[in-house]
Amino acid sequence: MISNQDLFTISSQKQFEKMALKVFRFQYENNLVYQEFCNFLKVDKQAVKMVTQIPFLPIQFFKSHDVVSTTNSIQKTFTSSGTTGMITSKHLVTDISLYEQSYRLAFSEFYGNIEDYVVLALLPSYLERTGSSLIYMVKDLIELSNNEHSGFYLHNYEELIAKLIEIDNAGQNVILIGVTYALLDLIEKQKFQLKNTIIMETGGMKGKRKEIIREELHDILCKGFGVKSIHSEYGMTELLSQAYSLGNGIFECPSWMQILVRNTEDALTYENYGKTGGVNVIDLANINSCSFIATQDLGKKYPNNSFEILGRFDNSDIRGCNLMVI
Repeated sequence: MISNQDLFTISSQKQFEKMALKVFRFQYENNLVYQEFCNFLKVDKQAVKMVTQIPFLPIQFFKSHDVVSTTNSIQKTFTSSGTTGMITSKHLVTDISLYEQSYRLAFSEFYGNIEDYVVLALLPSYLERTGSSLIYMVKDLIELSNNEHSGFYLHNYEELIAKLIEIDNAGQNVILIGVTYALLDLIEKQKFQLKNTIIMETGGMKGKRKEIIREELHDILCKGFGVKSIHSEYGMTELLSQAYSLGNGIFECPSWMQILVRNTEDALTYENYGKTGGVNVIDLANINSCSFIATQDLGKKYPNNSFEILGRFDNSDIRGCNLMVI
């Protein structure tokens, strides 16, 4: 039996690898979709002795199958955003406390006590639909901040501008979490010189604006908000964990999450540090669905489990969480 405690108290690479192999065996035995995928690849469960031998389920399976590793009832269904007629991904969550524990611990690891911040959220396209895992997380962080100024903003930009200037000038620590196009909309209405605010973009133009490279985007946002760096969050419907970038587009994972970079021509071969390839994510918080996911993102891995996202495969869908293309 694998407990939440086992997943969230990993403190070394050796411990991570041991737990990943344990989760792989559990999911092979209990997730029929994953088992069938492994069998199709002719992978013998007993022969898998290293993390690099674990099969990674293509992320598209979350669109076509119910990816679950337990018979427990579904507590929450998270869905991805998409244009009309597009098949969206669904993540069937049987234990919502795993998600809550994952994002609360990760936030604390990277940013400290949530009660030290005013949390402002500018996520109009997420708020305007149901089933967003990002909205679930941010709503909880707003409540945990226990601050009367924390809250969501939709299209009421003038109110947000006044609030942001007021609390930043008062010396309070602020985190403004925003979808990329809305942050650009905001600085077109008002230029800021913020001293106590972290700007965190969640990626994605959602068809509202032309995609631009990260360096150009962050330069525009830095100038518009008067800050030295832009933070980013890397997450998606199919994951119960997030990685964070505290600037320069280099993401770091919490201890129960890692990425591997696969060769774009041979999905079973992995690239060395600094080489571009497809991003495979190990998210041990996904214990009840699938912890080994081959995404459609392109990226590079660096030492200390840090990584960079460079874009997406050309033939992949434009989706809610898509990041800046090359």
